[in-house]
Amino acid sequence: MRQVRRLLEAPEVDRAIARLEAAIVAAEPDPANLCLVGIRRGGVPLAERLAERIRASTGHRPPLGSLDITLYRDDLGAHAVPKVGPTRIDFPITDRTVVLVDDVLYTGRTVRAALQELSDFGRSRRVYLAVLVERPGRELPIQADFVGEGVAATPAQRVEVRLREQHGGADEVVLLE
Repeated sequence: MRQVRRLLEAPEVDRAIARLEAAIVAAEPDPANLCLVGIRRGGVPLAERLAERIRASTGHRPPLGSLDITLYRDDLGAHAVPKVGPTRIDFPITDRTVVLVDDVLYTGRTVRAALQELSDFGRSRRVYLAVLVERPGRELPIQADFVGEGVAATPAQRVEVRLREQHGGADEVVLLE
C-alpha cells in the first residue's frame, strides 16, 4: 500500500480528540463513575490522552485499561500464530460507565470482540464507543457513540491513524491505497 493523501494533520487530530472528550464528559455527568478502556493498539494512546483531558476538565482522571482482542477475533483460525498482547483492566467495571476507545471504526468486528472480552471483567452499567475516525464499511450492526471525525474511504483503501506515541513525529490520519 502507498500513501494516497493525508486526511487529518496534527491540529485536526487534536481538535477531534477535544470533541471526543467534550462529548464523553457531557454524556457522563459523574466523572467518578467513568472508566476508559483502549483497544490495542491504536485505542490505547487515545484513551490515555482522553483520560488526561477529562482530568483537566473535571478534576477527576478516570481509571484506564487496555484490551488485546486477539483471542476474541472471529477470524482467529485464519492466522498461523496469533501474537497476543497484554490486557490490563485492574479496576472494577461492574455498575460503571465504560468508554471503549479505538482509533478507527470500520467493519465493527474489532468492537464486537472487545465487547465480548470486556464482559469477562464484569457487567458494566453502560458501554460507550469512542473512535477517533469513523469510515464506511460496517459488516456488523455497530456504531460509535462518539466520533472525532468521519472520513470517506472505499473498501480497497485503508485509513491509518499515526499517533506520536506509536509512530513518532506528528499526529496524522492518512489514506492508503
